[in-house]
Amino acid sequence: MTRAVWVKADDTVGDWDDRRARITAALEAGADWVLVDEGDVERVRELGDINVAAFRTDGDVTLVDDIDDAEAESDDGEPAARADAVVVGKNGEGDATIDLPEDFSGSADLSTLRRDGDFQRGAYVRILGKEYERFAETAAEEADHTIVVGEDWTIIPLENLIARIGEETDLVAGVTSAEEAKTAFETLEIGSDAVLLDSDDPDEIRETVEVRDEAERETLDLEYAEVLDIERAGSADRVCVDTGNLLEHDEGMLVGSMSRGLVFVHGETAESPYVASRPFRVNAGAVHAYVRTPDGGTKYLSELQSGDEVQVVDLDGNTREAIVGRVKIEQRPMFRLALETESGDRVETLLQNAETIKVPTAEGRKAVTDVEAGDEILLYAEDTARHFGEPVEESIIEK
Repeated sequence: MTRAVWVKADDTVGDWDDRRARITAALEAGADWVLVDEGDVERVRELGDINVAAFRTDGDVTLVDDIDDAEAESDDGEPAARADAVVVGKNGEGDATIDLPEDFSGSADLSTLRRDGDFQRGAYVRILGKEYERFAETAAEEADHTIVVGEDWTIIPLENLIARIGEETDLVAGVTSAEEAKTAFETLEIGSDAVLLDSDDPDEIRETVEVRDEAERETLDLEYAEVLDIERAGSADRVCVDTGNLLEHDEGMLVGSMSRGLVFVHGETAESPYVASRPFRVNAGAVHAYVRTPDGGTKYLSELQSGDEVQVVDLDGNTREAIVGRVKIEQRPMFRLALETESGDRVETLLQNAETIKVPTAEGRKAVTDVEAGDEILLYAEDTARHFGEPVEESIIEK
């Protein structure tokens, strides 16, 4: 499930300097959306590239692909900046500025949501009681994004809304801290699709984005496999994956000749008497080998290029994504490593014959040059084969 972080930056948070500070913090932290007033859309576009949702209040917001405003211009005659989504509810029924009608068919906010046009719609609703919960449920029938905010976090009926409308709309829960965001993402084990953060603290914005990333990441069940054989295998085209991210000492990548068993290979974070550490690098193996990606798929090492994402894993199976900055392919002498998994399956991979390539064994980190038959090495085992990197339920023989 893909999560998102919205940052609230409309006029309720202060003047333009205050709003700009929030927007800049959101851009630097890697937030997905900012929610602003329509008059700030162009200013946001000048600050950086981020999805912009704009409150519709008294006037029309200029919308992406809005056929009525396709040729709209700003005051200086240039094309007007366009919002990616329009949000109704501010200064309206959603935030209780206007009383809710007894019959929702007469709602002005809902009528605006139903407006024709090829653009994303959002509803903003303060949950002030059961009637506003019902209003949010009705709005969700029309809205791509339904933002629900409570005066007191503990009274937001998030469980009810997740259960009732979680599949109809992107449910965005209003929060004021990273801790509240974590709760929102975990509620009912499903969580909200997104959070709307209302905070001036750049650290809180950054930590909320980190919570988003953690919520999206999988945790893998790693196991030890016994080394059956390790032998010199001649030379092959070896791939070093240099990432744009620094690796922790206990992190590495999952690679292997067979997709059903990917061997944990450490990053070059350890000091060596021969070469300096390269805490951004994993010497991953030969060009034919698979490497695991953040979406749970695999790629061939030969396919990787700058800008791709690979999955980084630690010894406990916690994962994160890393951007490939460079791939180095050179001919090097190799070892063929054969292992047997706990289920009795035999898997193999090729690793460079070099002291700097290290793998985690049951006794600790060990250079591949020191690995012997009978050692136990950490790996990730799957019982499915793959076709173009995707798991498939069919009989495929790898040997």
